[in-house]
Amino acid sequence: MQVTPEQRQLVLDKFGLALGKPVAVFCPGCRIRPAKRWPIPYFAELAQHLQDQGYVVWIVGSPKDQETGDKIVALGNLSARNLCGSTDLAEAIALISCASLVVSNDSGLMHIAAALDRPMLALYGSSSPGFTPPLSPNAQILQIDIPCSPCFKRECPLGHFKCMKNLTPKMVAEHIPALD
Repeated sequence: MQVTPEQRQLVLDKFGLALGKPVAVFCPGCRIRPAKRWPIPYFAELAQHLQDQGYVVWIVGSPKDQETGDKIVALGNLSARNLCGSTDLAEAIALISCASLVVSNDSGLMHIAAALDRPMLALYGSSSPGFTPPLSPNAQILQIDIPCSPCFKRECPLGHFKCMKNLTPKMVAEHIPALD
């Protein structure tokens, strides 16, 4: 998958975005299976950490993810841009192509980031990278090894959601690749 510089610039101009700083793109959605979503406060904490490191944070997803993006911004990330629901798929692809880092749940956008070969932290809980891995050498798979995961359930059948709650922002931050 490729995005031309012209396609990228059109989308950047449309949304008033610039590439003056490294870009971290968050893909926090996965409406069909809530057990695949990393907690919103964790995305918010990681956004703060990345912004402290000099990144700008863009949040990308469908209209159904807009509320999630709003919550990430509201939790202390007023400079982050919530673009959930504002882009069509081609525009989301162009924005992801700009990323120095993508942080994503196991979702369709994760696979797009992999196809674009962007540096990525792929977060797994109830699903398995053995079945749906990001097919990119630039993807790091992060998951917690607990007996009940992967369960492949829509929601946590045990009610504790440890597969995602125990994957803390600090743990994820330790895997952020160094900027060139």
